[in-house]
Amino acid sequence: MIRSRGYAVPLVGVLLALATGIALGAGPLTDTGSSAAPGPAVHQPAPQAGYADAFAGAVATRLYGNGLSRRPVAVLTAPGADPATVAAVTAQVKAAGGQVSGTYALGSQLVDPQQKSLVDTLGAELGKQLHAHLDRSATTYPRIGELLAVAAANRGNSVGQVNDDVSAVRQSMVAAHLVTVPHDAQGNQPGTAPLVLLVLGHDLDQAIADGLVSGLAARSRGVVVIGDTAAPDLVGLRQDGVTKVAAAVDGAETTAGQVASVLALIRSWRTPGGSFGASGVTGAAPLG
Repeated sequence: MIRSRGYAVPLVGVLLALATGIALGAGPLTDTGSSAAPGPAVHQPAPQAGYADAFAGAVATRLYGNGLSRRPVAVLTAPGADPATVAAVTAQVKAAGGQVSGTYALGSQLVDPQQKSLVDTLGAELGKQLHAHLDRSATTYPRIGELLAVAAANRGNSVGQVNDDVSAVRQSMVAAHLVTVPHDAQGNQPGTAPLVLLVLGHDLDQAIADGLVSGLAARSRGVVVIGDTAAPDLVGLRQDGVTKVAAAVDGAETTAGQVASVLALIRSWRTPGGSFGASGVTGAAPLG
């Protein structure tokens, strides 16, 4: 069971309150007794549409409090993830003091229901070969999610070494076009990271999304999944109980959502799960 924590007033509500002004000098207390007919009504411009994002961006670093210092993050991008969103949230991770260990692109075959046989066969074979024991009761997608975690994540406090298990999983999944593993100019691949940020793109089959995220959460210290406002996959993760082990944040297309996702990463170091963002039920952002 997730322990509840106190949260500040939801960020969106705070922003709306700040953005809403009360026009002084326009009410009955300003009556001067003049008999002149009132002039035409003056249209008050609406608050700037981008104020919430501007505010979130301005206060983000102070909210983070360097909360990701010395805490590596592996970024996973699902098919259709917006590169601009990925770049923006990566910048926010760095603003919180974090280090992106690597960005891994999930292949379309990994999340294609028509390729389930391939995913199942590869997962079963890799499970037999690894020194690390996977959950033997896991079905196709939770198992491949665990294997993704072996390739990119760890449950420790720092960057993990690329050992035989990590190399075997990476090589097999790359060969099957299930994931792309980053490397530097010399061909060196990154170590694994305790925290995982999964950026969604196209809507996934919900059973696949549930399985991948729950598998990632089983072998990492913390997982945060981010998608656009009211993304169906995030709603499904919450309804299916996956947000008990991994945090979901919607509003990825906004600065406010990106800031909330980094705050969720900070929280996930010690407390997993939660539903945050524009449609979050736990709160707009974990501020406590």
